[in-house]
Amino acid sequence: MRDVSGARSVALEALLTIERSKAFADEALDHCLHHANLDARDRALTFELVYGVLRHRATIDWRLGLVADRPLERLPLPVMTALRLATYQLLYLQKIPPSAAVHESVALVKPVQARTRTSGQAKGKDWSGFVNAVLRALIRAPTPPWPDPGLDPVRSLSTRFSCPPWLTERWVKRFGLDRAEALCRATLMVPPLTVRANTLGVTRETLAAGLAGDGHAVEAAAVSPVGLVLQKCGSVAELRQFRDGLFYVEDEAGQLVASLLDPQPGERILDACAAPGGKATHLAALMRDRGEIIALDHSPRRLRALQENCRRLGITIVTPVAADAAEDLTPSVDRTANRPLARLLDRPFDRILLDAPCSGLGVLRRHPEGKWQKEERELGSHQLRQRRLLERVSRLLRPGGVLVYSTCSTEPDENEDVVEYFCKQHAEFRREAVAPWLPEAGHALMTAQGYFSTLFNAHSMDVFFAARLRKADL
Repeated sequence: MRDVSGARSVALEALLTIERSKAFADEALDHCLHHANLDARDRALTFELVYGVLRHRATIDWRLGLVADRPLERLPLPVMTALRLATYQLLYLQKIPPSAAVHESVALVKPVQARTRTSGQAKGKDWSGFVNAVLRALIRAPTPPWPDPGLDPVRSLSTRFSCPPWLTERWVKRFGLDRAEALCRATLMVPPLTVRANTLGVTRETLAAGLAGDGHAVEAAAVSPVGLVLQKCGSVAELRQFRDGLFYVEDEAGQLVASLLDPQPGERILDACAAPGGKATHLAALMRDRGEIIALDHSPRRLRALQENCRRLGITIVTPVAADAAEDLTPSVDRTANRPLARLLDRPFDRILLDAPCSGLGVLRRHPEGKWQKEERELGSHQLRQRRLLERVSRLLRPGGVLVYSTCSTEPDENEDVVEYFCKQHAEFRREAVAPWLPEAGHALMTAQGYFSTLFNAHSMDVFFAARLRKADL
């Protein structure tokens, strides 16, 4: 049996970090693993445990609630998290013996006694017996039937597919039970590893041949002409093709957004919310690294990641600028202290990409922590910011220029509603149907209104939305 100080302990630390600080799961895991001395096998188990608990948390809590003798919400967070870790192993990981899952999870909560004693919470409480009793009861209990969808469809879907009730209810009202179930089920999927060939240095076919020659399973993406899907390739960062800058990791839906802008070599482009650089580097590749791309983002840390991606991919035309497009592009802001921003505004852009900050409800399978961090009321604040961003950046577009607005949200509040409001306020902009800028295999991804949407797509893509707008010539 492995030492409890290994994978399960690191998984517990990561889950607690995610819960307490609302961190992204990948960032919390990177931080925790950086300080742990785990071999490749235990690192893989840590990832499995963290993402598994986050994906299935509502189902796990439902099962625990049926056997625990006290309300789960009153438990100390470390105790609740240790129970979730054990339950995930018992319900979903067939290769881990139940005795090991129980024993090591009980050991995880032993330090909680000392912590609670000093914090004044449940002074002197030993939680190991409680955890052991709950998990033993879970093992003995027969598998319960799911809540009846006929009586309460929202509770049924939320429990079975581990989705927050508020989001499940929105989807049921908007799409009906069957399609809402498909969306809820998709949040449990492990997404494919999809990469975009860096066409500045390699063709997709040559990249695929090189990866296959190294023994990796690879196939062409269904729609993106530069996309590949990799299977069981291990750590991406250790692939020589990654180190050589021959590809960028990006979901297939995201790969299709940059093409909608149709950037041309020599043009001046604004990527208004650019970091960490996926779409900026794709735009540069489409432009053959000729022209100018201003990559705007409010986060200096994320802009450093963009610069590193440009360096690795051999891209020279992207200029990062630290600024908030919603706040710093207003006429009243003093830009004398920010010369890069002043230069940004010295002449209009040929094309603008606004990949707007949003709820991220279309990428919950990649960021399952979002299911438990996001709230319905946030959609309104997102929409206000998206409207403001669109208003600000649209002023920087030349007459006849093209603007693409995109999100990774499933909700019309952040998608169609934002675009339609903007067009009502700005008669000089008109929507253009996106089909001419999609591969033929992707024409089904255009909605009846001419928008790009991968909602209910048949190709295991993330959910993206985009609108193409053209400014009238003077």
